[in-house]
Amino acid sequence: MNRTPIRVSPADYPAAYAEILTAPAFDSSCSPEARVIYLERDGGLFLKSSAAGTLAREAAMTRFFHTHHLAAEVLDYRTEGERDWLLTARVPGEDATHAENIADPAHLCRVMAEVLQILREIPPQGCPVPDHTARYLRTAEENYLRGAYDLSYYSEDYGDITADEAYRIVTDGASALRRCDVLHGDFCLPNIMLLDGKFSGIIDVGNGGIGDRRVDLWWGAWTLRFNLKTDAWRQYFLDACGGTDGEDREVFRLIAAAECFG
Repeated sequence: MNRTPIRVSPADYPAAYAEILTAPAFDSSCSPEARVIYLERDGGLFLKSSAAGTLAREAAMTRFFHTHHLAAEVLDYRTEGERDWLLTARVPGEDATHAENIADPAHLCRVMAEVLQILREIPPQGCPVPDHTARYLRTAEENYLRGAYDLSYYSEDYGDITADEAYRIVTDGASALRRCDVLHGDFCLPNIMLLDGKFSGIIDVGNGGIGDRRVDLWWGAWTLRFNLKTDAWRQYFLDACGGTDGEDREVFRLIAAAECFG
């Protein structure tokens, strides 16, 4: 977790947060779309802000996963003016990219497989995002039409491709995506928390919902290569998750194409 000490001006935040903002504050942001500050009080608090309406899904999915003891408690969610604000407790431990966690890739792969098994066992009833797949495909269409894409998600595994070709793979294969599993949706090492080597929770669940578990499998394989700088652990991870068959591998190709427009 990034922790850069900062000074905060309460005037820049909703008045409801005035008291907690007196605590030592650290910038913990990891993307330009959202600002995240960590406040050193009450066991640790995270205050995330982004454009109005953009954190509603994350707040709902965090509450859902919290009921299954997998995510932090949502302490407050509100929209004020042009900003959304999401206040959560801290999940104990450090994320999976921390030096002590990444030092044993085999153990890390087994923990990731354990997390995915836990997600598979969650009943879908009550999930606030009942059709992740429809949203996933709609996002791909919208970004294709506006020319927003990153073809490296496909090319690093399958070779060069044009945006038109990638989108054709998505549309031709869309029916292969299932709509029955609880997903994290962004199953990457920075979003998996460990305490003393054991899984302690998930964070940043705003892309979650009911969809095809192979989206999480694909992201798990992707993040191991990205964060470990090697593809040596891909098969170990997939085998720990129960292995894959020919259909799964074809769906991975579809997911890689869809993620170009994610």
